[in-house]
Amino acid sequence: MHDVSYTPGTDALRRIGPLLLHAQDLTATAMVRLTALDNSAYTHVAGSRASLDLLSSVVSSSSLAGTDLAHVLLANPYEGAQFAGYPADDEAVRAARHAEAIPKMNGHLNDAVHQLDLCATGCHYLAHGIAEDLASAQDHKPPAVQQTAGATLSPAQYDALTALAVGGNLYESSTRGLGITRVTTQDGTRVSIATYRALAKRSLVIADTGTSLFQGQKITVTEAGQRALAEPRPRAALSTAAATAPKVTAAQGVRR
Repeated sequence: MHDVSYTPGTDALRRIGPLLLHAQDLTATAMVRLTALDNSAYTHVAGSRASLDLLSSVVSSSSLAGTDLAHVLLANPYEGAQFAGYPADDEAVRAARHAEAIPKMNGHLNDAVHQLDLCATGCHYLAHGIAEDLASAQDHKPPAVQQTAGATLSPAQYDALTALAVGGNLYESSTRGLGITRVTTQDGTRVSIATYRALAKRSLVIADTGTSLFQGQKITVTEAGQRALAEPRPRAALSTAAATAPKVTAAQGVRR
């Protein structure tokens, strides 16, 4: 965001548009995390209310960043043709339109950067605060309770459990006479049947067996699953292959 370069018009739309979509994805992800946290056993831990308030502020700031980026596109001078009977813009008129739009676009970009900085700061303090809250709660548990804690989830299992906490169903469809069971989630997260069965085996999720699989059995995250979600998300193993960032050639015009 800090390094985005654009020329007003089509180039700005091509460069700013993906940033807007990404900001909207961030808002959706933060909303899913807030819902999962609110439905988890973490709400019984001392200090959890402050974490919920902080995460809701992240949802707000990411949403405002998306609005600011949308305002950049609104202020962007597009190059469409005039109505019939009106003279086409010459280079001087085009330059004047760009000169008028650039300060407005930059102002909205600055606002978006500020909101995203607030998101980053909020997420940093949120992760630190939750870790401290859980560590403090774990220290105050009786030894017998501490020993009953289950094995750590994998990142994929944690993400699947988070999505199922928002809402999910177990379905079975018939393909060439073979029953195929699949999992659907309310937020669209893909959960493999193998991941679901691993969670069910550990009693982290259950399905409503009173309903036919063909109609769809509602999946519920158990109390044990909610406790697992209250733990910090496990880190993925670091890849030994270094990722090389693609080089971007700066466009002529304004640079942020």
